[in-house]
Amino acid sequence: MVGHLLITREIHVVGGAILRDARCLVARRSGTMPEAGRWEFPGGKVEPGETPVAALVRELREELGCEVRPIDILGRGRAAQPDGRRILLDVYEAELVSGVPRAREHAELRWADPTELTRLAWARADVAVVHVVVERLGRGRQPGARSPSGDG
Repeated sequence: MVGHLLITREIHVVGGAILRDARCLVARRSGTMPEAGRWEFPGGKVEPGETPVAALVRELREELGCEVRPIDILGRGRAAQPDGRRILLDVYEAELVSGVPRAREHAELRWADPTELTRLAWARADVAVVHVVVERLGRGRQPGARSPSGDG
């Protein structure tokens, strides 16, 4: 008799908290995505052999059509999905370097202030980091914040 083996795949994803004028750019998941209609920090999967920082730059270029510079890691979230997968999400503060963010894959984009951030219906993995982003917006970028690549 063969026993049942439950395999839980953990998928490493990254999200970008692009901050500007005391607001954060957030994205509402489209109807074709898991957790449709919920809000998230835009980003996506880290590919094999790719660093999280490189994945963030690539994903935001693909999803939003803009270039960003990751500044600092803000936090980590985890969530189980209905299909058995587990999401491990690293959220980075990011600076918009060029381009105008456009919703290429999401239902909508919004620049949200701290109050609005606390009222949105968030995707499960993103929930754990929302309070960190709200705090960061409340105090502004701290002098001497390190670059995730260690060069700034």
